[in-house]
Amino acid sequence: MFSWDGPLPPPRIRTIEELRNVLMEPACECREPLYFMYRDLSKTREDRQWLRDEVLRYDVTVIPARTLCGEYVKTKGHHHPVNGKGVPYPEIYEVLEGEAHYLLQTRSARDVRLVQAGPGDRVLIPPGFGHVTINPGGATLVMANIVSTLFESDYSVYEQLRGAAYFELEGGGLATNPHYPGAAGIRTMKAPEQKGAGSLPGRPLYDLIGTGSLGFLNRPEDYPELFS
Repeated sequence: MFSWDGPLPPPRIRTIEELRNVLMEPACECREPLYFMYRDLSKTREDRQWLRDEVLRYDVTVIPARTLCGEYVKTKGHHHPVNGKGVPYPEIYEVLEGEAHYLLQTRSARDVRLVQAGPGDRVLIPPGFGHVTINPGGATLVMANIVSTLFESDYSVYEQLRGAAYFELEGGGLATNPHYPGAAGIRTMKAPEQKGAGSLPGRPLYDLIGTGSLGFLNRPEDYPELFS
């Protein structure tokens, strides 16, 4: 399904039944899997040990192109809890193939952003922002992420409010989610315009494993320059 050096573990598969309550049209049907999550990957024993020592995880997610009753296929959406210093954990993504739209929003949805990314682009999920990934293209989206293993993702806001503040429709239109009456207008930007991700070393995300560039994923309070 994508190129990887070495054997792949079985993926975690998301089906429409698991996303039904966050879709614009909850009664929509799809017999095919919506996306595949390959968790905790590494290419060498040394990389795996480094990730474990740093309590980090490298994942790859594969999202085939499709629409669901007029809405582009997407991930379920989640928030991150706070660390020991009271700061929510961030996350970083990289598009390997295809196109991605990262829909970021605060819990109150008073700040909503749509970050457009293509192959080689990296997108930083700042502390305090939930996020949904959308495949808006005609090709399969393959993306990687590195995230702390010190927490479990919180899906509750998206489940309770039946998705994100906006639904992206086939053709690029946006529909508002009526369960967010106070949502801010959406701000759209391209990934290179996102300050934080652009300040990290310019190399593939996987190549940051074993370097000192990923400490912000567990200690965001020590990296204010990334999140201003």
